[in-house]
Amino acid sequence: MTRRFFEGPPALLVLTLGLATSVPPLRAELPPLIPRSVVFEASECGNPVLSPDGKRVAYIAPHNGVENIWVKTVGTNDDRVVTEETKDGIPYCTWQADGEHVLYFQDRSGDENAHLFQTDLKTGLTRDLTPLVGTKAMGLVVEAKHPDTLLIHMNARDPRLFDLYRLDLKTGTLELDTENPGDVLQFYADHDLRVRATHVTKPDNSAEIRVRNGIKDPWRTLISWGADEMNSDSTGVAGFNADGTKIWVITSLGANAERLLEVDLSTGERKVLGEDPQFDVTRLMINPVRNTLEAVGFEKERAAWTFFDKGIQVDFDFLGKVRAGDISVRDRDRSDKTWLVRFSAPDSPTTYYYFDRSTKTAAFLFSEDSKLENVRLAKKQPITFKSLDGMTIYGYLTLPVGVPPKGLPLVVLVHGGPWTRDGWNLDFPVQWLSNRGYAVLQVNFRASTGYGKAYQNAGNLEWGGKAIQDLVDGKNWAVAQGHADPKRVAIMGGSFGGYATLAALAFRPQEFACGVALNAISDANLFMASMPPHWTVGKARFETRMGKDPEFLKGISPLYKADEVVSPLLVIHNANDVRVKQEQADLMVAALRKHGKDVMYLVFPNAGHMGGGALSNWMIRWAAVETFLGKHLGGRVEPPGEAENWEPLKK
Repeated sequence: MTRRFFEGPPALLVLTLGLATSVPPLRAELPPLIPRSVVFEASECGNPVLSPDGKRVAYIAPHNGVENIWVKTVGTNDDRVVTEETKDGIPYCTWQADGEHVLYFQDRSGDENAHLFQTDLKTGLTRDLTPLVGTKAMGLVVEAKHPDTLLIHMNARDPRLFDLYRLDLKTGTLELDTENPGDVLQFYADHDLRVRATHVTKPDNSAEIRVRNGIKDPWRTLISWGADEMNSDSTGVAGFNADGTKIWVITSLGANAERLLEVDLSTGERKVLGEDPQFDVTRLMINPVRNTLEAVGFEKERAAWTFFDKGIQVDFDFLGKVRAGDISVRDRDRSDKTWLVRFSAPDSPTTYYYFDRSTKTAAFLFSEDSKLENVRLAKKQPITFKSLDGMTIYGYLTLPVGVPPKGLPLVVLVHGGPWTRDGWNLDFPVQWLSNRGYAVLQVNFRASTGYGKAYQNAGNLEWGGKAIQDLVDGKNWAVAQGHADPKRVAIMGGSFGGYATLAALAFRPQEFACGVALNAISDANLFMASMPPHWTVGKARFETRMGKDPEFLKGISPLYKADEVVSPLLVIHNANDVRVKQEQADLMVAALRKHGKDVMYLVFPNAGHMGGGALSNWMIRWAAVETFLGKHLGGRVEPPGEAENWEPLKK
C-alpha cells in the first residue's frame, strides 16, 4: 500500500541541501537516518484479504514498480502476482465468493471514474465489469446467499446521481435495479439483495432514511434528522438484522455522539444498541454467517470495543496477549472459523496473524512493512489542550526518539476532510518527520469527526476562523509545554490540510515559519462552483458547514490575502485533481508571485486529488519536502537521489 498522505494524500522544489546558518543544528542523539525509500515506498503486503475457504490471502504489492494484486497460500511462500497493471496502481481488492476470482476498483490517472474489474486466478484474464465511459462505480452490496450476484452504485444514467445496478458475476450482465429519484446518497439491500432502504440528503442538509416493505411497495420515511446532527462517513444505515425486519442506523439523533440504533421497519420503534457520551460509533462487527451484531467500535484515544457476543470477547482477550497494539478483524472465512487479524500501533509496522478460533492459535502471517521492524520509531501521545475560546481540543503529539523533548522544530500536520480525524496509528509522514528531528503535532480541530456533533458543529462556518485558530492554539500549547521552538514551526497538509496551510499563512502570518500546501483550496467560491457532478447530492453538507454566501466564501479564501503572507511556502498540486482543480494552485501562486512572496510550485501530471500517481512520484515529493523543511526549520536532510529530481516538475 502506497504511503498515503493525510486522507489518502501528497510534492516539490529545488533548494540547497545545506542548513541555513541561522538555524541551530540538531543534537547528535537522534537514531540513524531512516532512508525515505524504507519509509515511503509501497508496502510489501498491503490491504490483505482472506479467501472464502480461509486458505489463501490476496494482498497489494508492487510489481514492476506498479501496485498489483498478489496471492499466496497461508503457511507457504508461494506468493504470485495475478494482475498486470503497468500504469495505475490497484489500491485494494476483495475476493469473489467462488474463491476463483478477485475484484478491485481502479480509476485512470486519478480521474475518480473508478471501474470494477474481475481477475480470474486460473487464467490471469481480467475484465472490466462496468465498461461505461465517464462512469464512476462504487459501493458494492454483496450477500453470502447470492454468491454470483452483487449490487453496485454507478452514475451512468446521470453523472450527478448514483443509481443501483445488479451485476451477474458469471455472465457480466449489468442491469439497472433501482433508479435514484434525485436525493439518494446510498441504497441498502437486505440479505436477499432486495433494495429496501436509502439514505437521503435534502437541500438544507437534513437527512432521512426511507424504507419499503418490498421492491414493489412505495418508499416511506422511517427516521429523519436535521442539519445540525452528526455527519460522518459512518452516518446512515449500517445493515439489516438477520430476518430483515429491522435496520441498524448510526446517527447522533437524540444524543451528542453518533450511536447505533436498531429501528423496527414496521413500527419505527427504536432501541439503542451502542453508545458513548463523547465518542462516535465508528465500526461494527457483524457475524457473516448468522448476520447478528457482535460488537460496536469507538475510536477514542485508541480503538475501543463494546462486545455483545461473549465468544468474540473471549477471542479478543486471547488476541490481546498475542501482540501489542489495537486489534481488528480484517477478514474472515465463510464459516467464520478463521480470521485474518490486524495489529496496529503508531510505533511498529502493521502486522497480520492467521487466527484459528477453535484451537485458539494465532500464527504470524506477515508485516506490511518488514523493513521497519528493526528501526526505532517514535511513540504517538494523545493530548488535549484548551482553545482560545475555552473548547477542549484533541490531538496527538509525536516526539523524536533519542533527544530531549525541549525546544524542537515542530511541524503542525493538518488532516484532510475536514470531516475526518487523526488517530492512534502508524502514520508514515509522522515517523519520517520525527526521524528527521521534528516534533509532530496533529490537531483534531473543531469540525473533525469522532467526538460528537457539538465538536463537529463548532466548526461550521469556521474554516478560515476558529478551525485555524485551533491549529495556532495547538502550536502555542506545544511551545508552552517547552516541546517546540516558537521560531521553528511549520504547518503542512493536503486537501483541507492544504487549505488550512494557506489560510494560516494568510490570516495568521506571524504564527508559522513556513508552510507546505498540497492540493489546496485557495478560492472557496471556485471550489463550490467546480465540484465534480457526482458531489451534487452531498453539496448541501459543504453549504451548511463551509458556507455558501459568495462574500463570506471570499472572506475565507486565502487567495485574496496573498499579500499578507510573509513565510516561505511550498505549493504542490496534482494535475488531474477533479475535486480541487489545478486552477486553485495556479491562481494562488500567481498572486503570491505578484507580491514578491517566497513560493515554490510543483505540479505532478497523471495524478488525482490526493493520490500520488506513479510510485516514483512519492520519492520525489518527499525529497523536496524534506529539503524545504530542512532549510527553514533545521531538520536532518537525506540528500536526494538521482531519481528524486523535482526540477522538471517546477512551474
